Amino acid sequence: MKFDVTVIGSGPGGYVAAIRAAQLGLKTAIIERYNTLGGTCLNVGCIPSKALLDSSEHYHNAHEKFSQHGILLSNLQVDMPQMIRRKNEVVDQTVKGLDFLMKKNKIEVFRGHGAFLGPNRIQITAADGAVTEIETDKTIIATGSKPITPPAFNYDKKRVITSTEALNIEQVPSRMVIIGGGVIGLELGSVFGRLGAKIDVVEFLDRIIPTMDGDCSKELMRSLKKVNMNFHLRHAVTSVKATDTGVEVEVQKRDSEEKFTIEADYCLVAIGRRPYTDGLGLDKAGVQLDDKGRVLVNDHLETNVPGIYAIGDVIRGAMLAHKAEEEGVLVAETIAGQKPHIDYNLIPGVVYTWPEVAAVGRTEEQLKEEGIPYKSGKFPFKALGRARASTDVDGMVKVLSHKDTDEILGVHIVGPRAADMIAEAVALMEFRASAEDAARMSHAHPTYTEAFKEAALAATANRAIHV
Repeated sequence: MKFDVTVIGSGPGGYVAAIRAAQLGLKTAIIERYNTLGGTCLNVGCIPSKALLDSSEHYHNAHEKFSQHGILLSNLQVDMPQMIRRKNEVVDQTVKGLDFLMKKNKIEVFRGHGAFLGPNRIQITAADGAVTEIETDKTIIATGSKPITPPAFNYDKKRVITSTEALNIEQVPSRMVIIGGGVIGLELGSVFGRLGAKIDVVEFLDRIIPTMDGDCSKELMRSLKKVNMNFHLRHAVTSVKATDTGVEVEVQKRDSEEKFTIEADYCLVAIGRRPYTDGLGLDKAGVQLDDKGRVLVNDHLETNVPGIYAIGDVIRGAMLAHKAEEEGVLVAETIAGQKPHIDYNLIPGVVYTWPEVAAVGRTEEQLKEEGIPYKSGKFPFKALGRARASTDVDGMVKVLSHKDTDEILGVHIVGPRAADMIAEAVALMEFRASAEDAARMSHAHPTYTEAFKEAALAATANRAIHV
């Protein structure tokens, strides 16, 4: 069998690349080693975690806020097995939708582990050991990433877990330790914190979500402390020991000999992810990796081997599903002879806690480091009528614009529906709008997006109206 394009991996980057290639008239195949399509994101990442985040937020609101609305409940309980079942149903519906899309677009699906035999030959080994070989003109590597699990943490998938296992805990733990104050740890920590677990987050750096704007870090930590989350910043985990009933996590203060031990039901390791290229046969194809194990690509996302491309978590850049999707489209269109483009500065980042955190463009720290003159405008959600009506008053919107040209350089939001609100900022920045452009747009009242307008006004000669 011979194909114009073969995609290895069916996560967001892979399946989108395959669909776009098929739309462009290319004979396309996709290889997936697991039983279901969708990769980490749909099966054990974005989609299931959002299902649990939503469920836990409903419980938290019922427990903490319903009485403010005049809704009185008695005997409120968490049915964790049902919460997990609903999450699984959401995942099942989503991955079945992918099966439909593959058939609709006439994409050949191969189940099994794909590995290069050469630049244009791929071997697929099915779960039962059956082997199939195909030829391909172009190949797109979209194999994603796996959690980093250092041997010292004694990862056993039972008591010392990653995000994959955390999605299937069927009893609310009394206490959980999370190693890492990044996106994954905070999202899953907030799930169990809302449900009543005591959460200890150990972060080596001096703030959580360290790659985002410093004001976002402060605002989010202030909010998460309200849902049973305790933070040990500037601390390192020196050892993790699992027992039949729990874990003992030894923590040491950075630049100090001071140590203490936390006993908990689970230890969630969330210190990042590594590119997943295991058993891919890259050496047989001649594909080069960088010193971090990522596939080396040029500006067109093509490797050193002509005709072999790579996208998503296996290459440089943020490990984000929507970043991988944009790259999948770029490669498919490049193969078809088009000239697509991605502005990586305008790929938004989101933390799906509550309040949510969303950002695009430069942080204030980056602007200072790069010596770019800027203006800053902030607006707190507590000053917004819509936020007070829904009792979602935590957080703020921050707009950074160029001091001389007023062009919007970065937008940072901590607040309700921040993940949806950030799209407005992305659209404006795509067209290189100024803060005054945003400030002069009419925003429906009452809405959360009025906070963005007010922050833009604040960045434009401190003109915010409602604060």
